[in-house]
Amino acid sequence: MPLYVNTNVSSLNAQRQLISSGNSLDQAFERLSSGFRINSAADDAAGLQISNRLGSQINGLNQGNRNANDAISMAQTAEGAMDESTNILQRMRTLSIQSANGSNSDEDRAALQKEITNLQSELTRIAETTSFGGKNLLDGSFGTAQYQVGANANETISVSLTDVKATAIGNYSISGAGTAYGLEAAQKSATEDFTASSAATVVSLKGSEGSADVNIAAASTVTDIADDFNAVSTDTGVTAKTEVTATLSNLSNDADGTLTVGGDTFNLAAYGGSLDKLAADLDKAGVRSTIDENGALTINATDVNGVKVNGFTAGSVDLAGPDGASTNVSAAAGSESGVVNAQLKLESSEDFAVTDVSGDASTTFLNASDASLDDVGSIDISSFEGSQNALAVIDSAIAKIDAQRADLGAVQNRFQATIRNQSNIAENLEGAKSRIKDADFAAETAKLTQAQILQQASQTILAQANQRPQAALQLLG
Repeated sequence: MPLYVNTNVSSLNAQRQLISSGNSLDQAFERLSSGFRINSAADDAAGLQISNRLGSQINGLNQGNRNANDAISMAQTAEGAMDESTNILQRMRTLSIQSANGSNSDEDRAALQKEITNLQSELTRIAETTSFGGKNLLDGSFGTAQYQVGANANETISVSLTDVKATAIGNYSISGAGTAYGLEAAQKSATEDFTASSAATVVSLKGSEGSADVNIAAASTVTDIADDFNAVSTDTGVTAKTEVTATLSNLSNDADGTLTVGGDTFNLAAYGGSLDKLAADLDKAGVRSTIDENGALTINATDVNGVKVNGFTAGSVDLAGPDGASTNVSAAAGSESGVVNAQLKLESSEDFAVTDVSGDASTTFLNASDASLDDVGSIDISSFEGSQNALAVIDSAIAKIDAQRADLGAVQNRFQATIRNQSNIAENLEGAKSRIKDADFAAETAKLTQAQILQQASQTILAQANQRPQAALQLLG
């Protein structure tokens, strides 16, 4: 084999191998000290991009879970405050029922109203002061908030909170007093039936649960129409009932007509002119009635077409509607009967509207298209009628708060499900990222040992290769 002095190929080869094993050793040291297989794009450019995207998704999911936990805490705070609001409303309802008892005097009811007034103030104070992180929750300013729970844009869950002050919750209602369904005591000489619609019509109702068309057939009574509205109540969140207030007075001793309230008929001849006895029988039949200081009998009934007196062949009675206008019903020709028509009342714990009513005056039965609110803040149980009216208002307020609490409970469970799902996703993504980016210590340790041995071998060989040119000196003798 040739022998060269100027060029030591064996030494160059040994140096190259030494550099290569040194690079391998450096890489092994870097991976073992950092724990990562990929420490720069040179290690694995595609793997670096994939692992970074996975890292971004993992970080986003983890932060989203923290956001969801914040939302749960907020919902729990609001729901806890509304729990106490419900307790207050339940107490107010109990007081209203107590006030409605006939054994209470005006002074007793006034004392009960004092507690009602304080509970109204506390209900509003709770709504105005309940906050989370400085943000009011129940005073109507919260509205709808979006909680970012996902790793990417627009992966949000919305939470809505409404105003639950005493002046903002109660019973929304629209009462009917149109041409076809008047409240006045109307003489019916030709017919002794209650007012009915003269033509078919369609009403579009928009409530908290959605919208629905109500088809009203021709010749429908007010209770028929209430049934039509109640048939779509699950779609709209609006219920319907009928209400009538009629007053009987000056019942003569010989009056022999009949009084009809819903399905109950009372023969007036049996009472000998005593409205007190008639009131007692009305109460037994479940029809609310009261006798005023002048001896007049006022009847308040629901879910009926109205109050009717008819069939007189002797005697008379005065019949008045809620407007106070009185008409005499007697045996005289053309005045043997009298009717006070019930009015239709639509109710909901949330705001609603009648958005389309036929323009035909003969079928119009509503005097307003937007619901009005009888709020908890204005209830007054210092009178019998006030205590009765308070019950519907409080019941609607409780229903509204219960619905809001149900929404909060549902969204809390949704947040919990989101957290569980995203925690599982983040765990799997961490595993995927680890398989791409993390160093395999067993493999890297083996490579480190191999590189160290090669380093030592290369150093030894390089030393020997560097000695080879000296063999040429022996040729020089």
